[in-house]
Amino acid sequence: MTAMDVLKKTGFYALVGVILLVSIFPFYYAIITSLKTGTGLFEVNYLPKSFDLSNYITVLSQQTFPRNILNSVFIATTTVVLALFLAVTAAYALARVPFRGRGLLLMTILAVSMFPQIAVLAGLFELVRFIGIFNTPWAMILSYTIFTLPFTVWVLTTFMRDLPVEIEEAAIVDGATPWVIISKVFLPLLWPALVTTGLLAFIGAWNEFLFALTFTSSETTRTVPVAIALLSGASQYETPWGAIMAASVLVTVPLIVLVLIFQRKIVAGLTAGGVKG
Repeated sequence: MTAMDVLKKTGFYALVGVILLVSIFPFYYAIITSLKTGTGLFEVNYLPKSFDLSNYITVLSQQTFPRNILNSVFIATTTVVLALFLAVTAAYALARVPFRGRGLLLMTILAVSMFPQIAVLAGLFELVRFIGIFNTPWAMILSYTIFTLPFTVWVLTTFMRDLPVEIEEAAIVDGATPWVIISKVFLPLLWPALVTTGLLAFIGAWNEFLFALTFTSSETTRTVPVAIALLSGASQYETPWGAIMAASVLVTVPLIVLVLIFQRKIVAGLTAGGVKG
């Protein structure tokens, strides 16, 4: 190995180390801060000097916060199920059924995701009030599904186009209906893409703040991002940084666990179609 190869390898690992540091350090510091109390919260320490779980006890002892976690789980899970169901059926039509304007329709679906949330907030608010689902989980599920569908449809359509046509033709010869082809033939092959899009949709719904703040008015219907933002201390002007950090850690750990569990499927879904032959 030449000196140039050693230098390149060293630079590569140094770059990876910097990326890991920038990515992991905020969460690491949040954990350290969540274990501090009193004046220790304002001391800059990069190594834990105490192991006080009082902030976690404070957060979990609140009557509404566990309910907020359950709200987020229900809303994010329902959004993923609904978005994937609609996206799989739409992707089958866009990838396998020839019709005029298919490309234009796919570009239109993708263009929906270009609108910022604040641009459609007023219109969605009026729609939610008109339907009668204001201050219910279904208001968030509706809005999250609308913003999740363009990405999931686009990814699943691209993935479904790469599947061999011979598989579908064999199923048609055997008398399979379109729904049987989707559920029995394509779904097992779409697992990497389903896991990737489903997990990204779950993370987006779990972390969303603007719609959750606008479409809820009571503590029992809030999701965890809104609940964390509205945490208050003993007085009106006191900010409980320790409790906020503890709550942030509690709601981030499930996402990390999900990513670690499905990391192989995520990589397979993101790299699908990258290699031909």
